[in-house]
Amino acid sequence: MFHHAPVTVLSVSPFVEDHEALAHILHPYSWTLHRASTLAAARSFLPSQPISLVVGERDLPPHTWRDLLAEVGALPSAPLVIVTSHQADDYLWAEALNLGAYSVLAKPFDVAEVRRTLNIAVLNWKSKHASRC
Repeated sequence: MFHHAPVTVLSVSPFVEDHEALAHILHPYSWTLHRASTLAAARSFLPSQPISLVVGERDLPPHTWRDLLAEVGALPSAPLVIVTSHQADDYLWAEALNLGAYSVLAKPFDVAEVRRTLNIAVLNWKSKHASRC
């Protein structure tokens, strides 16, 4: 559906394998994937590029996904945040959604689930963004 639309995803994780897995999963799409290993790296990158989605690890020492969510939420055209974790339990789901994250993805990533979640998130981001223009 969005194979030709300009979509940019920022992966924020200290784990190289997370970035590699997302690159593999998103390979069929013409989306741009940027990588940051820390919140500081993401912080320096976020204002310089229009980002549609941020896929961020739950733990970003010394920060967490909550710090990432606050950072992203302050942007004028805030991307949607998807939290990733090996411990994607009901508590994390409830807390993340309650605080404004778009979704939670369990690791290791399920290819079909990641693609479905990201495609729906992009639809929502584009709809939200279009209504502001």
